[in-house]
Amino acid sequence: MELLDKLNWRYATKAMNGEKVPQEKVDHIIEAASLAPTSSGLQPFEILVVTNPEVKAKIRAIAWDQSVVTDCSHLLVFAAWDTYTAERINKMFDLTNELRGFTNEGWENYRQKLLNSYPQQDAETNFNHAARQAYIAFSQAIAAAAFEGVDSTPMEGFDATALDEILDLKEKGLRSCVLLPLGYRDTDTDWLVNLPKVRKSTEDLVTLVD
Repeated sequence: MELLDKLNWRYATKAMNGEKVPQEKVDHIIEAASLAPTSSGLQPFEILVVTNPEVKAKIRAIAWDQSVVTDCSHLLVFAAWDTYTAERINKMFDLTNELRGFTNEGWENYRQKLLNSYPQQDAETNFNHAARQAYIAFSQAIAAAAFEGVDSTPMEGFDATALDEILDLKEKGLRSCVLLPLGYRDTDTDWLVNLPKVRKSTEDLVTLVD
């Protein structure tokens, strides 16, 4: 299966060569992330695409000095809503009604159910829920990158508070979750490039409940 071949090809790239990824491929990767399923279809996150060298240098300084941050072509920053609000929920429900061209009583009842629930929860609980939705899209972006033949490096090793300040995320009602540098592997300097992929056996990973 082609997808499995691509996923076996990919790995968490430790060194990139600075080559630019064609914009078309980046667009496909972002579209795949956008198509990821999310709870209630709210898509409670945004993706910031960083290409500015100076900004990438600032992020590298608060990301354990990992070279892929500056040597990548595009740095994707997945940032979740800092909380759920009535405005944010209504915006997505209104968009659904607009695009589908009709309203549905059951759907509107579900809207009210969310409005009566999420905004009343504490912000940290809401952020954690939103961040989990961002991770679904993040994972789909990784797979899409592999399918496009683009290397990527999933990264949680950074100072989220500092990154939020660099990108002014607080003002946007967002908090950073995870980074995904996109680029091409530097086969001469990446210590991981030729090592076998290590995964649990199916027997250790999967339990059949029949």
